[in-house]
Amino acid sequence: MQTGEPGIVCRRFAANLRYGVFAALLGVLSAGCSIKKMAVNRVGDALAGGGTTFASDDDPELIKAAVPFSLKLMESLLVESPKHQGLLFASASGFTQYAYAFVQQDADEMEEKDLAAAMELRARARRLYLRARNYGSRGLEVKHPGFARALRENPRAALRVARADEVRWLYWTALSWAAAIADSKDNPDLIADVPVVEALIDRALELDESFDQGAIHSFLITYEMSRQGATGKPEERAREHFDRVVELSGGQLAGPFVALAEAVEVQKQDVNGFKSLLNRALAIDPDARPEWRLVNRVMQRRARWLLSRVDDLF
Repeated sequence: MQTGEPGIVCRRFAANLRYGVFAALLGVLSAGCSIKKMAVNRVGDALAGGGTTFASDDDPELIKAAVPFSLKLMESLLVESPKHQGLLFASASGFTQYAYAFVQQDADEMEEKDLAAAMELRARARRLYLRARNYGSRGLEVKHPGFARALRENPRAALRVARADEVRWLYWTALSWAAAIADSKDNPDLIADVPVVEALIDRALELDESFDQGAIHSFLITYEMSRQGATGKPEERAREHFDRVVELSGGQLAGPFVALAEAVEVQKQDVNGFKSLLNRALAIDPDARPEWRLVNRVMQRRARWLLSRVDDLF
């Protein structure tokens, strides 16, 4: 998982706790709706802009405890300013990353010990992913009125209106949607949305294949293994995306190595390839790229967990 992947709290939604002071001030703003709206928008701009505080942190557990405050603060501001683009995007990406890094991963690790608790966590992750998807969809609807309905009716035709500067919206909406589907094998209505997800991510790739150091390619490493009706072998397509994201990220992101190990080597039952990829992920120095420190630590945690399950997977 990288700066553009589900499993990580990245700079786009990293909101410092100091902004809570501004939020508290909103309660005393009673001079009129316009003044309050202006104040909300200013705080929203600050929150959505964020910094690299969270992304460069070396303590995932600290971030796990801090992030919910930021997310709920953004949601409270969206009640006052429902079309604020910065807040909608930060919420879409933020809820996706929080759900993957700090809910889904806990569920995966817990499953062998407490299946019931793991299932509850998975249900929570699914709700968070859907909340993220809804914010992404709202952001696209603000940009293109009527888009949500058109997307349902004819996804690929609807997406022709998307521009290169909207790739981040397509990516996070697709990612959160796909994650929700992956946790909803018993929900045929949600599974039926796969063509919509595919159209979103394919359009994003078409518009900017190098987005966020190869984030789209990293997503497609896993997706290609289940894509229906595509030409060529799924494994070869997945490896092509892997090679490209490693090139774009300089091999300094652990996520692609973990993705290929899980998506391809487990299916092939190649234990040596599996171990090699995960060890390469663990060999990355999180401090070499401070802006990727947190994402790498989160994905290295998953790599260690996967290595501990070799006997179960092979």
